[in-house]
Amino acid sequence: MSSMGFEELLEQVGGFGPFQLRNVALLALPRVLLPLHFLLPIFLAAVPAHRCALPGAPANFSHQDVWLKAHLPREPDGTLSSCLRFAYPQALPNITLGEERQSHGELEDEPATVPCSQGWEYDHSEFSSTIATEWDLVCEQKGLNRAASTFFFAGVLVGAVAFGYLSDRFGRRRLLLVAYVSTLVLGLASAASVSYVMFAITRTLTGSALAGFTIIVMPLELEWLDVEHRTVAGVLSSTFWTGGVMLLALVGYLIRDWRWLLLAVTLPCAPGILSLWWVPESARWLLTQGHVKEAHRYLLHCARINGRPVCEDSFSQEAVSKVAAGERVVRRPSYLDLFRTPRLRHISLCCVVVWFGVNFSYYGLSLDVSGLGLNVYQTQLLFGAVELPSKLLVYLSVRYAGRRLTQAGTLLGTALAFGTRLLVSSDMKSWSTVLAVMGKAFSEAAFTTAYLFTSELYPTVLRQTGMGLTALVGRLGGSLAPLAALLDGVWLSLPKLTYGGIALLAAGTALLLPETRQAQLPETIQDVERKSAPTSLQEEEMPMKQVQN
Repeated sequence: MSSMGFEELLEQVGGFGPFQLRNVALLALPRVLLPLHFLLPIFLAAVPAHRCALPGAPANFSHQDVWLKAHLPREPDGTLSSCLRFAYPQALPNITLGEERQSHGELEDEPATVPCSQGWEYDHSEFSSTIATEWDLVCEQKGLNRAASTFFFAGVLVGAVAFGYLSDRFGRRRLLLVAYVSTLVLGLASAASVSYVMFAITRTLTGSALAGFTIIVMPLELEWLDVEHRTVAGVLSSTFWTGGVMLLALVGYLIRDWRWLLLAVTLPCAPGILSLWWVPESARWLLTQGHVKEAHRYLLHCARINGRPVCEDSFSQEAVSKVAAGERVVRRPSYLDLFRTPRLRHISLCCVVVWFGVNFSYYGLSLDVSGLGLNVYQTQLLFGAVELPSKLLVYLSVRYAGRRLTQAGTLLGTALAFGTRLLVSSDMKSWSTVLAVMGKAFSEAAFTTAYLFTSELYPTVLRQTGMGLTALVGRLGGSLAPLAALLDGVWLSLPKLTYGGIALLAAGTALLLPETRQAQLPETIQDVERKSAPTSLQEEEMPMKQVQN
C-alpha cells in the first residue's frame, strides 16, 4: 500500500461520477461571472455618437440638421465632427450668417475650429449611460476610456500572482471564498463610483479579486478527476464561459445604464458564497500538505456519493497517510521553483509565451465589435454562439490529435483570420464579419485548450503557482490588447498585424511543449523531470531533492 499513488486512491472512490459532476456544477457560477466582467467594457465603456454641446439649438427639429451644419465642421468621410465646432457659425445657402462672420474677420475658405468647450451631447438611443457619457471620456480623453480596461486587466495580473501563490499555500477552497467576497464588495463599490478615479481604482481591485476564479476553478475540478475524463469535464466546464458571453449580450440589451449593469453582473456572487458550503477542497492538495485526516474525510465522502464500496481496512486513515508520505511538501512553493529544474523551466518559459499570445489575440478580437455591419448586441451574441462549435472542435482535437497540436493549430487559425482580414477591403463588411467570427472561434478554442493543457503540465505541488504565473503573463497580454487598438493612428492595419503576429509566435512556441494526452497528472517536481527527461534523471536527482525539500 505504501507505493500507492493518488490516482489509485481516486480509482477506488470513483474518478468520475455524481461527486465530480456536482463539483463541476457548483463551480459553474464563477465561470459564467468571468466573461460578464472581462467583456463588460463592450457595454460599460461604449462610446455612442456624440457632438459638441451647442446652446441655442432650434426647437423645430426639421431645422436642426441645417443648424448643426452651420456650427460643426465635417470629417473627411463627410460626417459631422464629434470633437470640434466652428469658432463662429458658418453661412449656409438657407441661413444668413455672413455678416456675423465678417464682423469677426474670419476668412471664408478657412473657418476656425475649436474644441468642445461646453461639453458634449450624446445619442442615448442605444445606451442610456456609459462611463464615456458619465465623465466625457471622448475626444482628447478617449485614452482614459481605453485605459479603464487596461487598469482592470492589470489588476487581474497582480491578483493572479497573489491567488496562485496563496491557494497553493492555504488551499483552493479558502481562497475561492476570498475571491467571491472581495469581488462582491468591490463590484458594488465600482457601481457606486462618484468619479473616474474611484471607478478606475475599484475596477482594478475587482480585477485582482476575479483573478482567483481564473486560476482556482480549473485545477479544483481537475484534481478530483481521473485521467480518462479530464478532457470531457474540462471542455464541458468551459462551455459555462460561453454561456456567460451570450448572457452578457442579453443583460446588456436589457440594462442600458452602466451602474445597474455593473450591479447586475456583481450580485450573483452572493449565492456563489453560499454554494461554497458544498464545494470540496482538493484531496490531492491536502495530501501534499500532510492534512491526512481531512483528505481521508473528503475521499470517503466522494466514495459515498459515487456509490463506490470502500474496504475500511485497505482504505483506512493510516493507509492514506502512507500515500501522503510520498506526496507531502515540507517547503512552501514559490515562483522560483518553476525555473529551478531544466524541464520545468522549459515548460514555464513556453507557457508564458503561449498564454500571452492567447490572451492578447482573444481580447483584441473580443473587445473590438465595431465595423462588422451589426449592432453591438448582435455581434456579442454571435461571438458567444460561435464558441459552442469551437468547444466541440477542442474536445475532438485534444482527444485524437493531442493537446500540443490543438494548441498550436488553434493559435495558427487565429493568426490566419487576422492576416486574411488585412486583405479584405473595408467595403466588404460581410467577409470581414465572417473572418472575425472565425477568428473568435479559433481564439476561444485556443483559450480552452490553454487552461486544460497548462493544468496538466505542472505538478500538483506547483499547479496553482504555475497557473498563477501563466495567468499573470496572460493578463499582461489582455491588458495591452485594448491599447494596441490605438495603433491604428500610426497605420490602420497595424493593430490586426500585431494581434496576428503575436498569435503566430505563440503557435510556434506551443509545439515545443510536451504532450500530456492520456498522461497521469504529475504530483511532484520529480515526476515532471522523470517523464520529460528520463536519461538525465540521475544527474538532476540532487537538485530536484533540494527543490522539493
